[in-house]
Amino acid sequence: MLSADAIAFATDDSGKPLTRWDGRSTKPHPVTGELVPDEAAQIPRERYTNPRPATWPQADYIVGNPPFIGAAAMRQALGDGYTEALRAAWPAVPESADFVMFWWHHAADLTRRGQVQRFGFITTNSLKQTFNRRVLEHHLNAQPPLAIAWAIPDHPWVDAASGAAVRIAMTVGQPGDAPGVLETVVVEGGNDDDAVHVELTAKTGCIHADLRIGANVASATKLAANGGLSSMGVKLHGQGFVVTIEKAASLGFGTDRCKHLVPFVTSRGLAQGGLGDYVIDFFGLTAEEARQTFPAAYQWVLERVKPERDQNNRSTYRENWWIFGEPRKDLRVALAGLQRFIATPRTAKHRVFTFLTTPCCAESEIVCLASDKAYSLGVLSSHVHQVWALAQGGTLEDRPRYNNSRCFDTFPFPAASPEQQARIAALAEQLDTHRKRQQAAHPDLTLTGMYNVLAKLRSGEPLTAKDKTIHETGLVAVLRQLHDELDTAVLAAYGWPDLAPTATDALLDRLVALNAERSREEATGHIRWLRPDFQNPSSTVNREKQAKMELPDNSPSTAAIPPKPTEKRPWPPTLPEQVRAIADALTPTPQDEPALAARFTGKGPWKKRLPEILAMLAALGRAKQSDGGWVG
Repeated sequence: MLSADAIAFATDDSGKPLTRWDGRSTKPHPVTGELVPDEAAQIPRERYTNPRPATWPQADYIVGNPPFIGAAAMRQALGDGYTEALRAAWPAVPESADFVMFWWHHAADLTRRGQVQRFGFITTNSLKQTFNRRVLEHHLNAQPPLAIAWAIPDHPWVDAASGAAVRIAMTVGQPGDAPGVLETVVVEGGNDDDAVHVELTAKTGCIHADLRIGANVASATKLAANGGLSSMGVKLHGQGFVVTIEKAASLGFGTDRCKHLVPFVTSRGLAQGGLGDYVIDFFGLTAEEARQTFPAAYQWVLERVKPERDQNNRSTYRENWWIFGEPRKDLRVALAGLQRFIATPRTAKHRVFTFLTTPCCAESEIVCLASDKAYSLGVLSSHVHQVWALAQGGTLEDRPRYNNSRCFDTFPFPAASPEQQARIAALAEQLDTHRKRQQAAHPDLTLTGMYNVLAKLRSGEPLTAKDKTIHETGLVAVLRQLHDELDTAVLAAYGWPDLAPTATDALLDRLVALNAERSREEATGHIRWLRPDFQNPSSTVNREKQAKMELPDNSPSTAAIPPKPTEKRPWPPTLPEQVRAIADALTPTPQDEPALAARFTGKGPWKKRLPEILAMLAALGRAKQSDGGWVG
């Protein structure tokens, strides 16, 4: 990929050779005993003179399997000199793109210009993720355009030498804009002589940059309405910042001596729902201020973080070693004044959103959304957003990945009425409370386990003995009911009650169209801010064009569900249906048991079950007693 007039060892202005840590050699720290970089293990840095694209031999077809090296690993794997020269020679390839995309870009360019008939590459399945997708978008939208003639976006791959299992993508490019064949893995079996049994299904049509046929979700643009609210959590660049709760106590947690010790939330901890470690967060302090004010915590970081940072290639990381590598300054501003915010793991089998309370630090594998509104949590937890996030995001191995710039920033929220927002907010509060309560009561219960069982319930797959235990401890039938009601409420808010849960293509078509409509609105100054007080506090926009989303109060007591119709209905035959019927019958106005019973018709002693059902709903946070009656 790279040519140069000369390659020499780099030197500073005085002629002294420039070196870097080899990235592998370590030694025990004299105090902690932990392994830290060995500063004596240095390798020379290279400097390329007149770097430029390499000339490829003339060919009709290009086929290859370029190295699988991620953008973040290029310096370590290829060296600073080569990486810097490569990026200088190929400025059209984004710095965030993986190494393989330099090959893809060059082959696509040759193909579009008619110098090659077709090209085909095996790459990692990250090809369709945002940081690589930009390369595909450039060529698919260029003039003359490139078309993807054939693709498999996600396919198993087993390295015969190491036995490592990864996921790959395969793409074939051709000039023009002809439709292509998209093949999708529907069945994959165990390994047999280093092979994986795979069954595919094929579909023909225009293949978009995200390797999909159908709604062009890759064309969706970011919306100002969602701007400034989403961010990855902090990136430490030094595991020594993390301490156990016992160590945090000895360093002064809970006293004025060290207010810079806060709970540290990892994606694993988010799924498990329990308390984890703490983190030393000196953001906003100089090294001198940290040492004078919090000497014990400062010494801990000095001995456990600084040795690693001293060998970091980035000067800002080396010079500001007591601060997180990526402290997320903008996120801190967005979270200021909030007592809670919405979080979701970047990579997870199931897309789950939950509230985290402040103060806390979320790791970079968690996407943080700076909103304390239960309405927002409800919309994001709905099937509508799940479908959008799955289509917009990429995958890591076989797990969906949530890219906030594509999944959240482009997502059009519904123009819901105050009553619809209140209904969604109430259900979201109940959903979040239900999961946290069950996890608190059963420490081994994880969100992954609960949603695995929920998926089996939806598909009709039989439950194992372990599944049945999770079903009971997690009250997964109630979880399913809450999600079903939430999905119905959100679809109603969009004005799409006709859509079935399985109508994924139709849902994506409508969301892409709505994104385009909102983009046109915003171009005229009509922005539906999610947090207008934060996002646009001193607006000069024409107020007649400005459509704020008036979000309801967060508290469950004020997020009331609108009154239900009073006509009588038959008493349902099964307990789950009965629980749901009573939940639907509850209103903000107190009703006693006879009044609730009067809403139903039926024979037999069914009224005797009302106290039991109401007690169950009260335990779930879906009913409470007020003024001698029951309210929802």
